[in-house]
Order: sequence, then structure tokens, then C-alpha cells
Amino acid sequence: MHKITRELTTAAAGAAGADARVRSELRYGDTRVDSADHLYVTVRASGNEAGRRAALANLLQTLGAVATRNGLTQDAAVESGGLLRFSYRRGGVVTHTIHLVSPIAVRAAAPAAGSSAGARGPDKSPARLAIILDDLGGDRAAADAVFALRYPLTLSVLPGHPHSAEIAEEAYAHGYQVMLHLPMQSVAGEKAEAAELHPGLAPGEVASLVTQMLDSIPHVAGVNNHQGSQATANTELMSALMPVLRERGLFYIDSRTTAATVAFASAQHAGVPAGFRNVPFLDDVAEVDAVRRQLTLAIDGAKQKGEAIAIGHPHAATLRALGEILPELEAQGVRLVYASELVH
Repeated sequence: MHKITRELTTAAAGAAGADARVRSELRYGDTRVDSADHLYVTVRASGNEAGRRAALANLLQTLGAVATRNGLTQDAAVESGGLLRFSYRRGGVVTHTIHLVSPIAVRAAAPAAGSSAGARGPDKSPARLAIILDDLGGDRAAADAVFALRYPLTLSVLPGHPHSAEIAEEAYAHGYQVMLHLPMQSVAGEKAEAAELHPGLAPGEVASLVTQMLDSIPHVAGVNNHQGSQATANTELMSALMPVLRERGLFYIDSRTTAATVAFASAQHAGVPAGFRNVPFLDDVAEVDAVRRQLTLAIDGAKQKGEAIAIGHPHAATLRALGEILPELEAQGVRLVYASELVH
């Protein structure tokens, strides 16, 4: 089966063009995970729906020819946003799952042209708010619930979890911005990830670990810290991290899990575009009313400061509150933006 997967990968790369991203995961026969090989093909946005559809049709035809030649049959495809997913079978057993990603634009939560509601400053530009949702990667259902929110959110994905790569692929396909939620050591003794940055690592060890994590998550535009109250307060560690991000052209968002953090300052010193959470966390109390109040604080903070970066998590209460409040941003003169738009 792996030989067929390599044949599918080669065919997809030829059909999708030089700008496409093609990667495979060889899982067939591995009892620890689902036993199908996975193929991910990401094609560049064509700028129009007809072009996007034509690119997908060409890919389907090319892959179908390889499948038929190897005695595979195709299940019905499921499409959601910019993701088209289907499986191939042989003898009734799923052997390959194909993910065709063609990103589409999300709906912007921005004031209508000419609107003065909530305008600020002499140029009447609206306040800007970025909302980052952390901790994606382990819960497939939580990711699907996030994808139902068709707004320009920024999703930060933990590496090394069962669905990390596929959630990042699908987030990108749905038009969200993807970040690496980089595990770092905390002071309070929260549950640690399998691998994390901690004081005492040599610069080469930092570079190796971070590179491995970045390579495991597709479409990463930036990085923020997971936990990290001890790590982000360590100047040597942060100074070792930032050149890795600079070389990849990534930005950094300091989640500010401690007042002693030096991460933002280290990023600026290293020439890495950076920002930091400057309003309270959205869901320290994961109840709908509490999240509503925190979202109101974030909106007010954006209006007062001109821009704000808020951080929450894919809790059911958080997603419900976002679903209620995001449609109201336009009337309040606040524009929802990706985190990358608020780094300096």
C-alpha cells in the first residue's frame, strides 16, 4: 500500500503544480492509529471559484486514474469549506484517505464602508481585534465546532497530538490563520507536553526541538507559547528561540502567562515581528456568561487601545459566546483580524 501511496503522491505533485504542497503519512498497517495512509494536497487559491473547482477536478481525475490502475475504489467525497475529503478502498478495507485543500476566504467581521460606528482617531479607522484559540490538535470534535465559526480567527495547534496535522490542514483550508502552540515549561506544575522548551537547553537543542515541531504542523504563520510561565521568563531560552522563528519568517505572540515574561522583548531584540495578549484571557471560567463578559472586555480594550489580542480555547462555552458576539462586531466598529496583522 505504501508503494501506491508514493505513486499517488507523485501524481498529485505533478497535477497540482509547483506552488502546491503535497505530503503523505504512511499509517497503513499501524495498529496504534487509523490504518489508512493519508495524502494531503494543498493547492494555491486561484482567486475565483471556477478556477478552484477546475484545479480540484484535475486532481480528482489524476488520482482516480492511479487508484483504478491499482484496483482501488473511491468512497463518496465529503466537502466542507475549502476541504474535499474521500477514501479509497480495496476489498472493502479503507487503504487511503485523501485530503484536497483549496483555501477559501472567511467572512470578515469588519465595519461596512462609510460606517463611522466606533470609529477612532483622525483617520476614523476601526479598532482591530485578533482572537487566538489555543490547544487545538487533540480533539477532533472541538476543531469541527470551531470550523463552524466563519470568521477570521487564528488557531494555535499543539504539536504531537493525534489530529494536529489534519486540523492545521483543515484550518488553513477553511481560511483560518494557523499558529504553532509551542509547549513551554510552567512554574505552577501544569500537565506538561511530551516535549517542551525549558531553561537549561542549549541553543542547538532549542533549534532542533522547535524545528521538529514546526515541521510537524503545516501552514504555520506564527508561534505562541503553551503555558510557559517559567520558560518565557528565561532570557537565555527566549534568546535561543527567536532566531529560529526569524529564519523562517514567523511572528511571535507572547501569551503572557506570567508578568515576568521576557518573550516579547526578546522577539523585538531579535527582529522577530511580535505582539502580546493585552486583554484578559477569554475563558479562565468556561461558562457562557463569563466568556461573554470577557469578550466585552476585549472589545472595549480594542476600542481604547486601537488594537487588542485576545486568547481563548475551543471550549463549548467559548464557541457559543463567540457565535453570539462576533456578528455584532461590525455594529460596534471593531474589525476582527488575524494575529499577524497586530504584530510589530
